Amino acid sequence: MRKKQCVAMLLAGGQGSRLGILTKEMAKPAVPYGGKYRIIDFPLSNCSNSGIGVVGVLTQYQPLELNAYIGSGSPWDLDLTNGGVFVLPPYVKGKRGEWYRGTANAIYQNIGFIQQFNPDYVLVLGGDHIYKMDYNAMLTYHVKKQADATIAVLEVPWKETGSFGIMDTDAEDRIVKFEEKPKQAKSNKASMGVYMFTWSKLRHHLERDEADPKSSNDFGKNVIPAMLREDQRLYAYPFEGYWKDVGTVESLWESNMDLLRQPMPIDLDDKRWRIYARNPGMPPHYIAPGGKVDSTLITEGCEVFGEVRGSVLFAGVQVEAGAQVLDAVVMPRAIVARGAKIQRAIVAEDAVIGPGCLVGEPEGDIAVVGPGAVLPAGTVVPAGAQIEAATS
Repeated sequence: MRKKQCVAMLLAGGQGSRLGILTKEMAKPAVPYGGKYRIIDFPLSNCSNSGIGVVGVLTQYQPLELNAYIGSGSPWDLDLTNGGVFVLPPYVKGKRGEWYRGTANAIYQNIGFIQQFNPDYVLVLGGDHIYKMDYNAMLTYHVKKQADATIAVLEVPWKETGSFGIMDTDAEDRIVKFEEKPKQAKSNKASMGVYMFTWSKLRHHLERDEADPKSSNDFGKNVIPAMLREDQRLYAYPFEGYWKDVGTVESLWESNMDLLRQPMPIDLDDKRWRIYARNPGMPPHYIAPGGKVDSTLITEGCEVFGEVRGSVLFAGVQVEAGAQVLDAVVMPRAIVARGAKIQRAIVAEDAVIGPGCLVGEPEGDIAVVGPGAVLPAGTVVPAGAQIEAATS
């Protein structure tokens, strides 16, 4: 393989347990978002737009749908002869296989993959965030600072600092302290889970971390603190713009609702920085003469005979006459039958909401109907409830 300046490694193996039944049989990065995307489209598109031509996607939990979706990488222009996108599941070494034990161990297990490109730098990404970011600008910053590691940071509200890894920096943005979910934060610069490393330094620390039997093999808990203790050159890269961790049902619903705000906080129509996706070919959406649609994002193939307000409808959704969809996210090919009402809810792929069903409530937690679930006529799903498909 020809030498590459920078190789990206995208961590996409997490279970995403806080998304409940939405990720019971699907890796979190494969979860649909925004009418025609999946979460993983954002880091993959960022890599493509940033000119990073080698991306290793590390899969583990329920990888089938994610693997099929990524395919050859052509939607993101990552089907390259010398590079491209590579799906990297755990594999057997010797007589046994070994699951990825943590974020750092996942990269450690793929040192051989990285080394074949002989990169100067390695970019480590999470697969569960919605944002647009120029990784090449971050690489330029990293080189200018002569950094061993650079961590992208976003200033968050002070009341939320206890939910993030927080960076304390000096006047030159050099990181002097890192705290994982501090109770009393001295800074509000939160790690975005986007790391740029000088490869020689990262490899050294991965090998040392792997040799430590007490380590949990995690970047935030182990590798980054170890580099700080050894006075390595770690810098914070300030990011301004929309960034959303969609790790919970509530945040996934909120991030979809954000697309209905004016102006839209993340421009998905920006021709200069497109978010690419693998989409099925479908006819244009259809709104019947009796249908009512207001403040809603509607994707190709939808048929609306009822009322839809303040919602996001994915490809192939059907809303029958007399049905109401209010402040809801309805994923591909779901059917909302006559007289059903959905409010503050997420309806997953291929679900069927039977006639007269009530899903969700005007207030309270988000209700969820799982992939392929079929609700009999008149079913009531209260706020916060999660209904999964029946198993035969």
